[in-house]
Amino acid sequence: MPRAAANFGHSLISDPLAVHGADDGDLTHFLYRSNAREGLGQDDIDSIIAQARIRNDQSGLTGCLHFEDGLFFQWLEGPRAPLDAVIRLIRSDPRHSDIADLSYGPLKRRHFADWQMRVTNRDSGSLMDWVASNEVSTIDRGAYAGTVSAFLVAISR
Repeated sequence: MPRAAANFGHSLISDPLAVHGADDGDLTHFLYRSNAREGLGQDDIDSIIAQARIRNDQSGLTGCLHFEDGLFFQWLEGPRAPLDAVIRLIRSDPRHSDIADLSYGPLKRRHFADWQMRVTNRDSGSLMDWVASNEVSTIDRGAYAGTVSAFLVAISR
């Protein structure tokens, strides 16, 4: 299981995308789910995306944000120090709440190398349908995190 940072609990991913043992010792990933703030509109989401793309470009981060049924699912990847700084910003952002860490740890290779921030939503594909069709338990957080990761990669190709 990937080594987890002290602040972020244990990584719950079982190995959906070969995350064990980063080659350079610094490439790290973070996957979380959160609830959108009540009344969050498209202008707010557009602002989140614009800010994330700029910040990620400046920090050497890449990733994917999926928004569906009032939930955000985000995978971020990049050097550990800038990623940890962005995680702190994410945790303090009032536009969402109830952040659930699904996975954090070393990464062998980037999965969103061409995207400062890939954005998908229910129109692109339904994560909820994907989870249901793969009969994944949302109680087994490791399997759930792996399924979310696989979905984000598949929908971004």
